[in-house]
Amino acid sequence: MGNTSSKGESDASEPPLEGGKPYKQHQQHKSSDASHNGVSDVGGSHNNLKVTQAQGSMTRSASGADVTEKYLTQLVPVEKLAEILREQTSSKLGINGIVADVFVSQVFPQYADLGQRLFNLMHSNSKATTKHLGAVAFRQQCERFLGIMDDSKTLECYIKMYAQEENPDQIDKTGVTRLLHICYTIAMQHSGNAVLCPAINRTFGSVTKSIFLCHDSMSLGYVCRWFEQNLMRLVLLVHKYCVHTLSTAYRGLEQQNQSCGIELQTPVLEQRNPFTDTTDFSGGSTREMDSLMPLSQAWLLAGALPPLYSKPQTVTPPATKGNNNVSASTAVQIFKDKLSMMPSHWTLLYNSNEHGVGANRFLHHVLGYRGPTLVLLHTKDEQTYCVASPSEWKETHLFVGGEGSCVIQLLPKFVILEKKPNILYLNTSIRGYPKGLRAGADPRKPIIAVDEHFENIDCKGLAAGLMSIEVWGCGDKSSREVQLDIKKWQIKEAERQRTVKLTAADWMDHPDRYLLELGGRQNYNN
Repeated sequence: MGNTSSKGESDASEPPLEGGKPYKQHQQHKSSDASHNGVSDVGGSHNNLKVTQAQGSMTRSASGADVTEKYLTQLVPVEKLAEILREQTSSKLGINGIVADVFVSQVFPQYADLGQRLFNLMHSNSKATTKHLGAVAFRQQCERFLGIMDDSKTLECYIKMYAQEENPDQIDKTGVTRLLHICYTIAMQHSGNAVLCPAINRTFGSVTKSIFLCHDSMSLGYVCRWFEQNLMRLVLLVHKYCVHTLSTAYRGLEQQNQSCGIELQTPVLEQRNPFTDTTDFSGGSTREMDSLMPLSQAWLLAGALPPLYSKPQTVTPPATKGNNNVSASTAVQIFKDKLSMMPSHWTLLYNSNEHGVGANRFLHHVLGYRGPTLVLLHTKDEQTYCVASPSEWKETHLFVGGEGSCVIQLLPKFVILEKKPNILYLNTSIRGYPKGLRAGADPRKPIIAVDEHFENIDCKGLAAGLMSIEVWGCGDKSSREVQLDIKKWQIKEAERQRTVKLTAADWMDHPDRYLLELGGRQNYNN
């Protein structure tokens, strides 16, 4: 009897596979064999899974369901979604299951490539031998996907989704570029700021150059580790979107509407996009006028830096009647972390092309800003670096900086060079100590060293001329307002000191009178 059961299990795991009459006949034969082993009414074409006897081995149906799964977590949204997609597949194609085209068109209409790759991942993990997934298999794979709690496991899933089709253990530049593109697209379209950046190819190219160097493809493990060390938050953003979409798609489908993920009722950015392309095409040469912080570069930096730099402003959607207000509030709350990937509160404090080059110009525009800042340094040999400070800059002879201090190379390749506290240094007036701006854990050999005149830069021992500098403030509005108030007070105070009116009696006891006499200036008395 035991041999008969083993044979039934073997036959049930590898059937021939298409819809129609032969498939139904095989399903009946499989159910008959499986009943000898205590399993009844199981398979990818059924919605219920009943197991009455524990087994030592796991078998799968043709459409990918684990027929010996002892229980299923009853996630109502996933169960409803599976039933709706199964019904639509059956009505359109006559297949008792879920096919990729229906899944993509109904659940991910805006991001067809992402939806297709997610379905392929679930299909591969289920080890289904049919082109479709049964309702039970679909529920199992969705619940397992939604149940991923570890960030490293989540990252592995998405890197695997964009691997080469002919070699699933390798990923090439095209795959990484497509992954970056979907991350960028979702971040833009759900931040009320769907803008195509002219520098997007350069931004994506800096990432692929850093990962692949001179290779055409790399292993999935290597690329996962690189993203984990440099751009982990970008991929987690896409996962949040997919989780939300799979959990709520059934609502729109029940109302005969396609699922579009989340549609924000109102724009959530509090101000105009500060990261505009500043290229001046009228002057002939465009390279000198390019902004060091285009939109795509700001997005990439926000994904690499700690959250304190990209923490979004508190947004209160306008009050509306009915349920629209509830849905808008829910959308803003769910995408609070997502919106932080495209910060609207960053403000330009200093631009050497506009404000002039020099240490005094840098200090005038940067000191007094009590918030995180990003110092972008662009050299004459097309190298761009970013020095991130989690707190305000102060002149000192010590290396300072909190946990969020880091040094990043932006171009020609993107990589975090150093990330630790006490690596920032700024001194232009204290005698006996090196002058200039420095960043690095080793005071004797800093990674970045800018001279006291802010004209030259040394990076890892390689000297270059400094072409331009930009400083972006990443604090809230009050940080900028406090800095501007301080500067206004300083201007008023200087003006007041310049126009002091003295009476004759005041002048007799004024210290300036004695200084003039010591200098040999003759004093006249009335």
